[in-house]
Amino acid sequence: MQFEAITWQRMAERLAGHLDATPAPTSWQRVGIDGAPAADTGVLAGHLAEELRLRSRPVLVVAAEGFLRPASLRFEFGREDVDSYLGGWYDTAALWREVFGPTDPGGTGRVLPDLWDPVTDRATRSPYVELPPGGVLIVHGPLLLGHWFPFDLSVHIRLSAGALARRTEESARWTLPAFARYEAETDPGSGADAVVRADDPRHPAWTGLPRSAR
Repeated sequence: MQFEAITWQRMAERLAGHLDATPAPTSWQRVGIDGAPAADTGVLAGHLAEELRLRSRPVLVVAAEGFLRPASLRFEFGREDVDSYLGGWYDTAALWREVFGPTDPGGTGRVLPDLWDPVTDRATRSPYVELPPGGVLIVHGPLLLGHWFPFDLSVHIRLSAGALARRTEESARWTLPAFARYEAETDPGSGADAVVRADDPRHPAWTGLPRSAR
C-alpha cells in the first residue's frame, strides 16, 4: 500500500466529496470508520459529520460503543476473554435491527443512536432519531468490518502493533491479541475503501480512495 500524508480535515473533505458525487436521494448513505479504541475513530467521524453538514447533508453519527451488550453477557467467560471480545461484546443484532435496517432502501430512517451504557450497565433509553432520505449515517468503532455491515464507504484506521500497545490504556491491553487476530483473520485493510495509518495521530497518512470509490 502507498500512503500519502494528509490532515484529518482534508481527509474528511475528500470523503464528503465522494459521498456528494454519488448521492442516494431516495435512501441513505452509510459510512463505516473502523479502528481500535486507541485509534480514536470518533475524531474522523466528527470531522466528516461537520464537513457534510457544511454541505447541507443531514448526518447521524453512531458509536459502536453504544451497542455493547450487558456486562452479564460480555463477562460470561471472564473479564479478559479474547474470544468473547471478538465475538460477543458488541450487539451486532441490535445494530442490524436499529441502525442498518431503518436505513435500508424503503426503510423508515428512524435510527436508535445508542442502546446500552457500559458505565451504568443499563439501557440508555435514548429516543429514536429521524434521519431523512438522502442523509448520511456514520458508524464508528472497533471490529466493524467483520460483520458484513452494508457500508457504502468504509475506512480502516490502522495502528502498528507498537503504536497500538503504546496508545491502549493499561486496563485494556488484554485486548491487544484480539486486534492482532482481527487483522490476521478479517484483514480489514483489504476490505476497506481507504486505509489510514495513524501511529502519530498528529500526522496521519492514507491510501486515498480507489478509483472504484472515487
